[in-house]
Amino acid sequence: MRKSKKWLALIAVLMGGVMMVSAYGSSASGTDSADSTDTADSADAETASSEDGSDLNSKTLDEIIEAAQEEGEVVSVGMPDDWADWGSLWTYLSDIYGISHNDTDMSSSEELQMFATEGENATKDIGDVGYGFATQAVEEDLVQGYKTSYWDSVPDWAKGDDGTWMVAYTGVTTFLVNEDLVDEVPTSWQDIRDGDYKVALGPLSGGNAQAAFIASAYAFGGSMDDLDPAIEFWTELAEEGRITTLDITQANFESGEIAVGVVWSFTGIPYSQNITQYNMTAVVPSDGCLQNGYASVINKYAPNANAAALAREVMFSDVGQTYLALAGAIPTREDFEIADEYADQVIDTADIADAVLITDADAYSAACEEAQSRWSEEIAPLLVQ
Repeated sequence: MRKSKKWLALIAVLMGGVMMVSAYGSSASGTDSADSTDTADSADAETASSEDGSDLNSKTLDEIIEAAQEEGEVVSVGMPDDWADWGSLWTYLSDIYGISHNDTDMSSSEELQMFATEGENATKDIGDVGYGFATQAVEEDLVQGYKTSYWDSVPDWAKGDDGTWMVAYTGVTTFLVNEDLVDEVPTSWQDIRDGDYKVALGPLSGGNAQAAFIASAYAFGGSMDDLDPAIEFWTELAEEGRITTLDITQANFESGEIAVGVVWSFTGIPYSQNITQYNMTAVVPSDGCLQNGYASVINKYAPNANAAALAREVMFSDVGQTYLALAGAIPTREDFEIADEYADQVIDTADIADAVLITDADAYSAACEEAQSRWSEEIAPLLVQ
């Protein structure tokens, strides 16, 4: 990952962060740090995963750290370096705790399918799935809980029972536009409708595309309960040949194959800064904007469950919430405040006051399922492959 100036500015914070994170000597269940010392040498504290019956929420943070360092690695899915700047998380775990990392990028549905397919023979530890997939992960019994030391400062809508899933950040609907390929930058869904832009939003099996689809419904008078306006909009674009089926990856923007892509702010803003061969801009639409998050999920059979739990712990720490904010995300912790030195580098929440904050995981999941189904039945047949 190419290190940005923002990332470099965080180095001092990251290197000092071990003192901050380790200071939380209690676990999410409220065990005192003194208890951690008494039990650190027990067999349970040294076990690495749920396969031996250990419960992450029963451990102190000191025990989680010790066991995570013994595991020595964490394997993720759908958490590449350039998504919400996960690269800083993995660098932190390596530099501070000596934990190596490997990721396989995939969509939310593919992540959960990987968990389900591997089952007890799991090779993956943790994933990051769209909010609409959180309910599925629990219903299919694919995940285990870890509440973190920051449990009480995370709003109820952003966490599942016992920490089966936790949302560390949200983002807002964003148009990433290649200014060299368009006559005028669209600032609303109506602009796109009225113009001749060709738009990418990614496969509807993924959380990004589902959110973009639902956001467009709000732009034209719909909602999660009324997706008809979105169907009408995307049908128009499909019939006019204005939908590209390319995925919304940085590489596809860098190639010049995408003029306008609908992404989250935490990818759109970093992409706009990282892509240098074109003039790129990230714009929050004035109509039809969702504010929504992705949920970290720890595989029920994770071979490195403690390392996965520690990764989640860092996500919610001041260090983790800071790097998420600098990547264009909105931190979830209610008691977190960005340091003054970074205040002018993050999204001003006043600028996204009209965004629709999604707080009902079940309702949103149902809307995402309908979006995917109706796209497959009504829009996909119109697309020129």
